[in-house]
Amino acid sequence: MLSDRKWLGLIAWIVLSLSAGYSGSLFSPGEWYQTLEKPYLTPPDLVFPIVWNLLYILMGTAAWCVWNSQSAFRSVAILLFIIQLLLNVLWSYLFFGMQSPGLALLEIVVLWVVLLATLFVFYNIDTSAGLLFLPYIAWVTFAIYLNYSIYVLN
Repeated sequence: MLSDRKWLGLIAWIVLSLSAGYSGSLFSPGEWYQTLEKPYLTPPDLVFPIVWNLLYILMGTAAWCVWNSQSAFRSVAILLFIIQLLLNVLWSYLFFGMQSPGLALLEIVVLWVVLLATLFVFYNIDTSAGLLFLPYIAWVTFAIYLNYSIYVLN
């Protein structure tokens, strides 16, 4: 059974992750995005908030698992987690806020590399935490395809 402190920790990590998602959502697609030529595999708009909210919950849970560990690498893992959250928000700003798919493409590749590093560190600290990051890196890989395609098509 989880103690009150651990439950609060879990909630805090999930809220932190969802807060990053909220921050990114301040740069919404808007009319500009609707006018862009999009690749064939672009999901319907409704899919994005559903997937992202689930991913933020998984990310927060993964961070909580690492935070609860006694690993000597816990601080490095949490730092990587915070960096990837910031990069996640930055992508929304670059793509939607600045309307710059090219700059966003460069940034999302950096995000993917940091995600991969985070996944490996998380996995080595807590296998569950690493596995919880797999859907996130898969989705960002797909997002790279979408971002690249939009950049090329427009």
